[in-house]
Amino acid sequence: MAKTAPASSKTPPAADFEHSLDELEQLVARMEGGEMSLDESLTSFERGIGLYRHCQQSLQQAELRVRLLLDPDAPENAEPFEPEL
Repeated sequence: MAKTAPASSKTPPAADFEHSLDELEQLVARMEGGEMSLDESLTSFERGIGLYRHCQQSLQQAELRVRLLLDPDAPENAEPFEPEL
C-alpha cells in the first residue's frame, strides 16, 4: 500500500515567519544574557543572521504580494494604502 503525503507538508508562510521571528528574539535574549561561551555565541550569531535573512525575505515577499493585489498590472507603481483620519 502506497503512503500518501499530508495535504500540506509545508508550513504556511505567515506561521514560518512568526516561528523564525520568535526563535530570533529568543536567541538575542540568550546572547544578551552574556552567559554563552565564545563558540556558542558565534554559532548563535550565525543562526541569528540566517533567521534575520529569512524574515527579511518573507517580508519582501509579503510586500510584493500586497503590491500585486493593489495593482496587478503595474505592481511597481502601486500606492501604499493610507487610511483617512
